[in-house]
Amino acid sequence: MRNFVRNALAVGVAIAGLAVPASATHSWGGYHWARTSNPFTLKLGDNVDGSWDSYLVTTSADWTASAVLNTVIVPGTVKQARRCGATTGRVEVCNAAYGNTGWLGIASISIVSGNHISSGTVKQNDTYFNTAQYNSPTWRNMVMCQEVGHTLGLDHQDEAFDNANLNTCMDYTNNPSSNQHPNQHDYDMLATIYNHADSTTTLGQTVNRFGRQSTGLVSGESGLTMKTWGRPVHFTRDGRPDKFVRIDGPGMLTVTHVFWVPGKGPRDNRVSE
Repeated sequence: MRNFVRNALAVGVAIAGLAVPASATHSWGGYHWARTSNPFTLKLGDNVDGSWDSYLVTTSADWTASAVLNTVIVPGTVKQARRCGATTGRVEVCNAAYGNTGWLGIASISIVSGNHISSGTVKQNDTYFNTAQYNSPTWRNMVMCQEVGHTLGLDHQDEAFDNANLNTCMDYTNNPSSNQHPNQHDYDMLATIYNHADSTTTLGQTVNRFGRQSTGLVSGESGLTMKTWGRPVHFTRDGRPDKFVRIDGPGMLTVTHVFWVPGKGPRDNRVSE
C-alpha cells in the first residue's frame, strides 16, 4: 500500500511539474479508463439544470469528435447536486450554488489498479456562473469542456491566464472567447493515452459505489474545500494548489483538479462541509 501511494504521488508530482506548451504532453498522470478496445463509450450523467444542458450537449459532442472515444449523455443518478456522488463506470456532471469557494469548477476521478479511472465527477459552481462576469456562453463552454476533459485523462496545455490563447478549453485564460472547445492537440493526446488495450474495463458498470471512507465521501467524489481533497501535488504559477490526491483505501485514490476563479484561490475558500 505504501509503495502504491508513494508511486502514485510521485507520478502526480512529476507530471504536474512539467511545463505544458502546446507541443508537449498533457496527459493527467497517465490516468485513463480501462477498456479492451477503441473507440470506447463513456457515459456522462446529466445532473445539471436547464441553464447548463446545452453546454453539456456541446461538450459531449466536442469530445466525441475524438477518434478513440465517444461520450453519451444519460440520466444522472445523483440525489443531491451539491454532493454530486460518484457512480462507478461513468462520470456524473452537476451544477449548484456551491458558495464563495474561490473555484469555478472541479473535476475528480477515482483511481484503481495504479492508473485506471473507475468513476468521475464534475461540479460547476453557480455562485460565480450566476454573476454577470461569468454568466456567458464562452465561460460556461470553456469550464464544462475542461472539467469533462480532465475526467478523460487530460491535463492543461498551458496554465498561465495571461498567455495567448491556444484555442483549446484545456488552456487557462482570462478571456475564453477562443478557448471553448478542444483542439487537435487534445485529440492527439487522447489517441496517445488510449493507444493500448487493457485486459479489463472500468466502463459501464452499475451504480454500485465504493464504501464510504473516513472523509464521509466515496471514492471519486470531491467535497467543496481543500480539506476534503487530500494532499496538494501541484501549484499554479501564482502559488495556488490546483491538483490534489486523497487516499481512499487500499489501492484507491481520488484525484481532483480545481479551476480557481482568476485572481482568487485558497484564501477565498471558506465553505465548510
